[in-house]
Amino acid sequence: MLKPTTQPLVQPIQLMPASARAALTPLAARLARELRGDVLFDRASRGRYATDASIYQIMPVGVAVPRDQDDLRVALDIARDTGVPVLARGAGTSQCGQTVGEALVIDTSKWLNRIVAFDAQARTVTVEPGIVLDHLNAWLKPHGLWFPVDVSTGAQCTLGGMAGNNSCGSRSIEYGIMVHNVAAIDAVLADGYETCFGKLSEMSRDARTRGLVDGVRAIAERERDELRERVPKVLRRVAGYNLDLFECQNPLAFERDGEPNLANLLVGSEGTLAFSRQLTLRLEPLPRHKVLGVVNFPTFHGAMDLTQHIVKLGPTAVELVDRTMIELALDNPAFRPVIERALVGAPEAVLLVEFAGEERAAQLARLAQLVELMGDLGLPGSVVEMPDAAEQKALWDVRKAGLNIMMSMKGDGKPVSFIEDCAVPLEHLADYTSRLTEVFHRHGTEGTWYAHASVGTLHVRPILDMRRDGAQKMRAIAEEAAAMVREYKGAFSGEHGDGLCRGEWVAWQYGPKINAAFAEIKALFDPANRMSPDRIVHPPKMDDAANFRFAPGYRERAWRPALDWSAWNVTRDPLTGAEGAPGSGGDASEGLAKAVEMCNNNGHCRKFDAGTMCPSYRVTRDEQHVTRGRANTLRLALSGQLESPGEAGEGGLASRAVKDVLDLCVSCKGCKRDCPTGVDMARMKIEARAAWQREHGLAVRERLVAWLPRYAPYASRVPGVLPAIERLPRVAAWLKRRIGFAPDRAFPRIGRAFTATSEAVANPAVPASSTREVLLFVDTFSNYIEPDVARAAQRVLEAAGYTVRLNTKTGERPLCCGRTFLAAGLVDQAKAEARRSLDALLPLVERGVPIVGLEPSCLLTLRDEWTAYGFGEAAAKLARHALLFEEFLVREHQAGRFDLKLRTLPQARAVVHGHCHQKAFGAFTPVQMVLGWIPGLAVAPVESSCCGMAGSFGYESEHYATSLAMAELSLLPAVRAAQAAGDALVVADGTSCRHQIADGASAQALHVAQVLERALDSPR
Repeated sequence: MLKPTTQPLVQPIQLMPASARAALTPLAARLARELRGDVLFDRASRGRYATDASIYQIMPVGVAVPRDQDDLRVALDIARDTGVPVLARGAGTSQCGQTVGEALVIDTSKWLNRIVAFDAQARTVTVEPGIVLDHLNAWLKPHGLWFPVDVSTGAQCTLGGMAGNNSCGSRSIEYGIMVHNVAAIDAVLADGYETCFGKLSEMSRDARTRGLVDGVRAIAERERDELRERVPKVLRRVAGYNLDLFECQNPLAFERDGEPNLANLLVGSEGTLAFSRQLTLRLEPLPRHKVLGVVNFPTFHGAMDLTQHIVKLGPTAVELVDRTMIELALDNPAFRPVIERALVGAPEAVLLVEFAGEERAAQLARLAQLVELMGDLGLPGSVVEMPDAAEQKALWDVRKAGLNIMMSMKGDGKPVSFIEDCAVPLEHLADYTSRLTEVFHRHGTEGTWYAHASVGTLHVRPILDMRRDGAQKMRAIAEEAAAMVREYKGAFSGEHGDGLCRGEWVAWQYGPKINAAFAEIKALFDPANRMSPDRIVHPPKMDDAANFRFAPGYRERAWRPALDWSAWNVTRDPLTGAEGAPGSGGDASEGLAKAVEMCNNNGHCRKFDAGTMCPSYRVTRDEQHVTRGRANTLRLALSGQLESPGEAGEGGLASRAVKDVLDLCVSCKGCKRDCPTGVDMARMKIEARAAWQREHGLAVRERLVAWLPRYAPYASRVPGVLPAIERLPRVAAWLKRRIGFAPDRAFPRIGRAFTATSEAVANPAVPASSTREVLLFVDTFSNYIEPDVARAAQRVLEAAGYTVRLNTKTGERPLCCGRTFLAAGLVDQAKAEARRSLDALLPLVERGVPIVGLEPSCLLTLRDEWTAYGFGEAAAKLARHALLFEEFLVREHQAGRFDLKLRTLPQARAVVHGHCHQKAFGAFTPVQMVLGWIPGLAVAPVESSCCGMAGSFGYESEHYATSLAMAELSLLPAVRAAQAAGDALVVADGTSCRHQIADGASAQALHVAQVLERALDSPR
């Protein structure tokens, strides 16, 4: 069986009666007593579940995380006994507010994620609701099958959530939507009754099930004519309940064999009828070959108008990317090279047109037809052909990140979801988009567009400021859009469900008779209105401000930050997209709150199978220990929403809740790169640590780590002390426990400083006679703990003809990046180190001398945190000259200035682990390039997240097990496999990474500089 991952299911809840509120204490106590899973009722935990990817926030009663099916039944029984509503949740990625509400939230993503049964011949699989789509498809791939409802959030969303929302995906033109691909649902009703909803001929014959079936059939038959009249004749219509499930001969029918299936009623019901315990899904064969054509359009209208011709070629997908998304993708270093490859000139929009099938030649022929068609339509040369699978995947990844890319806009105005899923017939698509754009302009804003052109569903989000006048504009725009949708006989809700933002439009879409029928269905299944109440039936208004994340009265607390966050405090013209100067949106101290609020809860940080973030979530699967959970906690703290009576201080940043939520954050910077909206939790943690230490001080262990650069020169004079202690195991273990270090970790060995023994030029103030001059920034770790790394780098640079200078003068303490101070929240001390170093290095920078570093976390501090100290252009100039060792070598090589003769090594392979900061700053590729210069050496990067050591984190006794668990996800198994093969070097640039590999796999890992030194033609 698959041991999956995490994420969303979809079912909300709202206001409780006073009688239910009175039962909260017994509810929490009983759940804690009887559940084996997690029970979360503290304010911070509930706050983390109060939001999803929508604009709404409602504090839940509490959270239960059942460990298995029996635990789920217990949680539902207790909620029923105490009269508390229940709300199902997976990843919490719903964009309409389906997974927030005043209820007991039941999170299925942590443990209810098994594959229960699989039938390859019948092409079906039965899963629990918490399994993630991408993990299911990874498990199915060896069988040549997949579940084809391929939503853009597939790396984190759960199948239960997809069924709850009736999700669709990019390829619905070929495979249909969720309701077409769910064969059966095993569900628990509000009264505890369990049954399987499926084909009528296969359902139970007991009286309770018969009553449900007969009741639904009677209502559907009574309203047959009304349903035929009012249900939109488009594929993408997901509002209300699928009461037309008995219309099996309809071309858009859910069932193809003519037999009604009652599972169709639960799909799209958003948890209002029952709790889905497990789902049986229909599978499709994986297409053997795919090709992609990217059609560039000079106008957005042209892209919309010509889609109707493109779909006649039979593509499996036609997806839109508009100019706004193109520009935002170009600003993202991870996406820029991918999107540049797809562009012809500066298009206003592109369409991604995919063809798939069994024969590659047939797909290439269809791609050629697309090229010919666009020429016939007046756009010759507009198609970028992508027959290569890797290129296709890279571009689809950018498209899948589309929504989150859109949300990366800085400022209070953000693209808001409420009309984004309107679906209209293709022949009206161009007119609809043009008229809707005019509506936006009348209200002083612009819209962002992307998604499913093939089926007439475009995700359009007008840019609104929900703190100020956004709600009023939201209502006005929705009313005008609805009128157009009705005129074109489309569907107001075409993909992401109803929830809080479109629930009130269900009655508008279907009329009073069908709306009353929906109320009857709800009463038939849930007469006490306990399953996600007030959704679909009697929903709230979309603009009920009390439900907004930024509700009236929302204010960030005024306070003085330790770092400069003014870059996030910008204004933005919603029509032109132009941003004002940093700090122009208000007081510069508000910038941190704005940076935190960049998290739109999309849940991208909950993914497992690629990238770096979020290592702590990968080993805990707790909402508390994921970037989104941390950002939500910080937002609540900064706005005073976590405070208890008598608790204040530092705007809430110094609270225990904030310290706890950041406890397992290893400051890997993975979110800085992987998060589509650029949330940099590592920098935010510095701010929180600064607040904590100002109010609570530091422990001895924290001071020992923080001040290491200051006392290392003295400790290096007595290098034998720590090794002597290690030779006395009981003494060493006692001492480590007293300090708070894990007994199983060896003390780092501080030896004589490299800078005190090096032959390198030690006075950077005197220009060298050679123009090939470089400053080797030897960090504390390379200087005192692993001097062999610095010696190797010096040797390689000198062999290549460079004059090497060091970051010290004779008799003075070496310059330092201040990283250890930052980790402890001692920002003033870190700034002092930076100021001293900046003053010393600027003369070299003015001469154009590159600053080259060896330890990624140290050198990249010069490029990152130093620019947030308020040092102005001086810090920015130094940042432009600061390079990692491999980056410098690649730059010089590409400029024709680097000539190093290398020989073949005894090892045939290099297994390479990238430091998290290297990945975050796009500096891991140079590592692989440099190693590739060694003749005959095959370079194999490890697809790994953080090694788990993270500076002092892995040394700390309470974090030791978590540290190793992070390493065991992929890094240590890869190292052991390389050892078993016997012909591989293990390469890791980070000193923490090398120590983790040594402790966890008993292997020696080398810095790239050490590998190059071994490969020199005349090694020492």
